[in-house]
Amino acid sequence: MSEQGTITWGDFEKVMLCAGTVQRVEPFPEARKPAWKLWVDFGPHGVRKTSAQIKDLYAAEDLVGRQIVGVINFPPKQVGPFVSEFLLTGFPTEQGVVVTAIERPVPDGTRLA
Repeated sequence: MSEQGTITWGDFEKVMLCAGTVQRVEPFPEARKPAWKLWVDFGPHGVRKTSAQIKDLYAAEDLVGRQIVGVINFPPKQVGPFVSEFLLTGFPTEQGVVVTAIERPVPDGTRLA
């Protein structure tokens, strides 16, 4: 068992981890750490925006058109002058955050199971 303890299937079902396609990426110069602003199409859940500290490993042109995994049922979070509407998932490394990859295309809005 991990330090976090175990969870139930019901706990997991509460987290809406969904696939979405990055539509637009813009600089976020007001961010304290280097970050991008991303707009992502989550299909039936709509286009949502977030800020992500992934500039160390990803150029804007590497992200547009890419499918990502986001947590879409967190409440909106104010990040400086920007409102983040979902959490982009990834794995922190010494080089920067590695965005969670989807091995094959799936419909936008598909939920992780």
